[in-house]
Amino acid sequence: MPRPLIGVTTYLEAARWGTWVREAALSPLAYPRAIEKAGGVPVLVPPLSPQAIESYVSGLDGLVLAGGVELDPSLYGETRDERAEEPQPHRDRFELALARAAVQADLPVLGISRGMHVINVAQGGTLTPWLPAAVGHERHAGGGTAGAPHRIQISVSSKLGKAVGDTLEVGVNHVQAVRRLGTGLLAVAWAEDQIVEAIELQGHSFCVGVQWHPERGEDTRLFEALVEAARP
Repeated sequence: MPRPLIGVTTYLEAARWGTWVREAALSPLAYPRAIEKAGGVPVLVPPLSPQAIESYVSGLDGLVLAGGVELDPSLYGETRDERAEEPQPHRDRFELALARAAVQADLPVLGISRGMHVINVAQGGTLTPWLPAAVGHERHAGGGTAGAPHRIQISVSSKLGKAVGDTLEVGVNHVQAVRRLGTGLLAVAWAEDQIVEAIELQGHSFCVGVQWHPERGEDTRLFEALVEAARP
């Protein structure tokens, strides 16, 4: 049986090789490695013309919306905090359109960190543009690249809960978070301070968004659930 083709959205960054510095579509190797380990075949999806989205959705068996720079708050009616990184409008537009097309086609989707936010905004939801100011602490935005480890509670009836259980210790550095859920979305995991750590789309074969980075660890259960949902 052919292994499912799983698309992975890419970062849009300047990259250096030799004496060249060029804009590049990049993916941390952890994403394709996790997909391959879970039984899928990774395919990198650069944020180019939206005209290619229909072909991606029809040709892929599943999709990972990867992490990266925070979404532009103007996309959900807010103002960017001056402490946030400059947004990447081209990537934002491409991935929002890709997420909407994937949902419409019932393509299995896993949104990771920024990818969870893309799913929420694509469904008409909003985010908190600068989380530390909203919650009065920096536990979500501190602790280096991996973020401060903390335990989250997961709904046992959710697709996420069935894949990884009812609790999990995670760590991620993020300054945005889900505020208002988009149409059809449910919160299925929460931090101790009730910040939403995962979402799922009702009535979809597999549309899960998580705030942390499961590709960075050894636990591939979430990727295995995605690959299983993506099998023809």
